[in-house]
Amino acid sequence: MEETDREAVATAVQRVAGMLQRPDQQDKVEQYRRREARKKASVEARLKAAIQSQLDGVRTGLSQLHNALGDVSDIQQSLADVSKDWRQSINTIENLQDVKDAVVQHSQLAAAVENLKNIFSVPEIVRDTHELIEQGELLKAHCKLMDLEFSRDNLMYEQYRIDSKNTHDMNLICSYFGETQTLSEQLAKQLWMVVERSLVTVRCDPTMLVSVVRIIEREEKIDRRLLERKKQTGFIPPGRPKKWKDKMFDVLEKTVMTKIEASQSDTRESNKMWLVRFLEITRKYVLDDLLVAKNLMVQCFPPDYSIFYILFNLYHKALSTRIEELISEDLEANEIVSLLTWVLNTYKSEEMMGHPELMEEVNINIMDPLLPQNIVDNLLSKYVKTFTSNITGWLRKALETDKKDWNKETEPEGDQDGYYQTTLPAIVFQMFEQNLQVAAFINEPFKQEVLRLCLKQMSSFLTRYKEEVILYKDEHLKDRQHPQCYVQYMIAIINNCQTFSESITSLKKKYSSTESDKNEEAIRVTLDTVARDGCLFLLDEVFMDLEQHLHELMTRKWLGGSNAVDTICVTIEDYFNDFAKIKKPYNKEMTFEAHRRVVTEYIRAIMAKRITFKNADERKEGAERMMKDAKQFKFLFKKLSDTASSDADRLCDAISAIAEVFKLTDPSLLYLEVSTLITKYPDIREDHILALLAMRGDASREMKQTIIETLNQHKSSSMASMQPLFRDITVHTQTIGVPKLLK
Repeated sequence: MEETDREAVATAVQRVAGMLQRPDQQDKVEQYRRREARKKASVEARLKAAIQSQLDGVRTGLSQLHNALGDVSDIQQSLADVSKDWRQSINTIENLQDVKDAVVQHSQLAAAVENLKNIFSVPEIVRDTHELIEQGELLKAHCKLMDLEFSRDNLMYEQYRIDSKNTHDMNLICSYFGETQTLSEQLAKQLWMVVERSLVTVRCDPTMLVSVVRIIEREEKIDRRLLERKKQTGFIPPGRPKKWKDKMFDVLEKTVMTKIEASQSDTRESNKMWLVRFLEITRKYVLDDLLVAKNLMVQCFPPDYSIFYILFNLYHKALSTRIEELISEDLEANEIVSLLTWVLNTYKSEEMMGHPELMEEVNINIMDPLLPQNIVDNLLSKYVKTFTSNITGWLRKALETDKKDWNKETEPEGDQDGYYQTTLPAIVFQMFEQNLQVAAFINEPFKQEVLRLCLKQMSSFLTRYKEEVILYKDEHLKDRQHPQCYVQYMIAIINNCQTFSESITSLKKKYSSTESDKNEEAIRVTLDTVARDGCLFLLDEVFMDLEQHLHELMTRKWLGGSNAVDTICVTIEDYFNDFAKIKKPYNKEMTFEAHRRVVTEYIRAIMAKRITFKNADERKEGAERMMKDAKQFKFLFKKLSDTASSDADRLCDAISAIAEVFKLTDPSLLYLEVSTLITKYPDIREDHILALLAMRGDASREMKQTIIETLNQHKSSSMASMQPLFRDITVHTQTIGVPKLLK
């Protein structure tokens, strides 16, 4: 306390010192004193009030504690009295057992009295209920059945409540109402029969279906009520819950599955189109049933049943199961395609699940696919393997058939323009077209895969085709009299190449927009090779017939007026009457090649030095003969080609240019003529020039040396891009050795 007093005094001194720091503040000392006195009085008043409040609270608490003590004493006395009374009443309670038994008996009798009417009429109700079920009066039958079950269940409940372990009485009640369960089963059987035929019943007698739904709804309510009571009491009557709503959906599911299975009326052995027929029947039945469900059945069921959605899913599930069962069988290639086309296209189309009326209720696109993607992929893979095997066999068989036609004694048929052809391209591309059309029905990637496969098989097929054409030519060369129509069928083979090429272009345009792949390029190269080889084989045929006439060229017989060139022209023209039935561009190329080969053989005859002119008259006569032959060849090939061509003119002009070398009378000007010849035909070689000079017969060794050396100084490299003419013409001997020129 002393320390507190000291602190208070120090604080007061400090505060007073703070108030009287200036002289003018001393005048306010009295004022300060009165203000501090008021503050002190206020604090003292608050302290007194707080102390008084605390004293009042303590006084009240003491009073309440005193009262509680009295109450505890009273309760203690009362408990003692109750304990005394309880001990005295034990014997009395034991003497009331008879009353207790009477109460139990009264409760049983009360329940019996309440159901007395039903108890005595059970046999009659059972009989009436059975008759109503047989008559199809399902609602009335169900009402009586409910009365029976209500009486039985109440009696059993009272017995359970009184003595749950008394199985004897429980069994007695069950035995007395034994027919009730049988009637319930009979009624359920009738209900499920109506449910099974619901899609038919709803069209002719929808009230029957409504009655069934009402009965099921009643049973569902009873199930819910009894299950709630079971939670409270633990008792539930026998046969409950019936769950008829769940059973109804089970029956619908089995009905749908049975109907899908029953749609298959044929087998592969009885009908090759069994799968297509099954799928079409299924499509029609499913669509009809779902439309009936949407337009009629929905009105017979409560909205919470979602009957249309349930049926839609049941059909979707049943179809998925059935399709997977079909897949587990060993389906053929065409059956795989039919199945996949139906699954991937028809199923979701407007002809079935995508029907506008159905799409108003359920969107098939958001449901699970009818078949998992891995199964679809496996089917596609299986089809591709089968298709590859089949198409290989088809192509082999088609080629064998075509080869047999090559040996016929009758000419091949012509197309609408008269061009020879065989049926091979049509057969091959008909197969391709059919398979691509089918693949297009499945999906775009699969169509591209089949197209790629077709092109790959076509590439391999054409390689075999090329080999067979070569064998065909080789066999013919063994005996040129057989086959009789070799030329005509070789023409047809050439035309087939053009048809193949056009067909491939058509397929690509129709079924693919992608760029050419390696298979397509290989096909076009092979076709071009086969066609060009065919043209060469035909020209070989021509020149084998011309061989003896070509040997007459540049001989004394030719100089004396041989008709070898006339025969050559007539023979070529005769052959080209058939060659006119070769399609473009090969007929044009073949005409040019024939022209080139005739000129080449003519020049080769010159280079063979079969004749040496003895004098200027012979040289003049030979030159004029050569110019005449050149004009005759030029006329022939213009007639055959029916077009003007600078390259064709250049070929025959080579003969004329050589004739000018022979016609020249002044040997000193030979190098000018030879220079002109070399300028026009830069592929001419030294040995060619020496052969020409040797054939003239008047060129000395020094003259030849001078011409070669002079031309060596003016060697030209012009026109190097032009088609070579002299390159393949060889000269077997050399007259003199001179510096090499024009290599």
